[in-house]
Amino acid sequence: MTPDERGTFRAEVRAYLLENPEVLIEAMDILRIREAEAEVQADTRLLSQFGDAIYNDGVSWVGGNPDGDITIVEFLDYRCGYCRRAYGEIQAMLAEDGKIRRVVKEFPILGEDSDESAKLALATLQVLGDEAYGRMHDVLMTFEGPVTDQTLPLIARRADIDIDQVLPAMESDAVAEHIASIRLLAQRLNVTGTPAFVVGATMVRGYVPKDAMSRIVAEERERAR
Repeated sequence: MTPDERGTFRAEVRAYLLENPEVLIEAMDILRIREAEAEVQADTRLLSQFGDAIYNDGVSWVGGNPDGDITIVEFLDYRCGYCRRAYGEIQAMLAEDGKIRRVVKEFPILGEDSDESAKLALATLQVLGDEAYGRMHDVLMTFEGPVTDQTLPLIARRADIDIDQVLPAMESDAVAEHIASIRLLAQRLNVTGTPAFVVGATMVRGYVPKDAMSRIVAEERERAR
């Protein structure tokens, strides 16, 4: 096309779009659908590539029914408001559905209180085991005050744990390595905030209400059949 022809063509296209703006809306809708499909495909590849680290890393806490037919993996920060909102809803799902396996990934991203909370929870897990961790997890998810050297004994008492047993492990290499491994996994999965969930072959970045999470669980169960 000559410069004049190109200019005429552009003017005609512009005039057409101004007269028919619904074409632009339709094009944007198609673009959004394609982007969503591409994101799902990318997530599917990531979940396949890092499946063992997500579901069976051997160090993350496993709750609910360890032999359940569907797994909910959650990347969480104890100081995250949406994580706390999701906490009660996930607990309700576990109570209603005895076939859900739950895996917790400690992913502290909101500052010093978050770091201390994660270290306390993981030290409890490594020193005292799964049951003690479960109690500590519940307390940290509902504790309203700051998490500091001054409040750690109070938090431990509420979880029926001797703080002196777990305090040394909070600064251990094992705890630091655990948190570092989860941060690396989150980076690989493009998880930048909390909460984030992996349910079967579905990645969910951000909070979703209980009804929506229940639908995802049902869809993943159906897909696995």
